[in-house]
Amino acid sequence: MSLEAMKKVTEAEQLSAQRKAEAESAAKKATAEAERSGAEELKAAKQKAEQQVKAMMADAQAQAAKDAEAVREKTAKTCEALKKTAQERLDRAAALVVERVVND
Repeated sequence: MSLEAMKKVTEAEQLSAQRKAEAESAAKKATAEAERSGAEELKAAKQKAEQQVKAMMADAQAQAAKDAEAVREKTAKTCEALKKTAQERLDRAAALVVERVVND
C-alpha cells in the first residue's frame, strides 16, 4: 500500500471517528433536551391537574353546601309541620279534657 493511500485511510478513519464523536455529542444533547422538555411538560401537566382538582373540590363543596341548605330547609319545614300538628292535637286534647271535666 502506498504512503498516500495510507494517509487517505488514516484521514478517513480520523474523519469517521470525528463524525462518530460529533454524532454521540449531538445524541447526548438531544437526549438531555428531550429529558428537560419532558420534565417541563410533566410539571405543567401536574400543575394543570392540581388546578383541576382544586376547581373540582371547590365545585363539590359549593354543591354540598347547596344540598345541605336544601336539606336544612326541608327539615325545618317538616319540623314546623310536626309542631303545628302537635299543637292542634294538644288543643283538641285540652278541649276534650275540659269538656269531660265540665260534663262530669
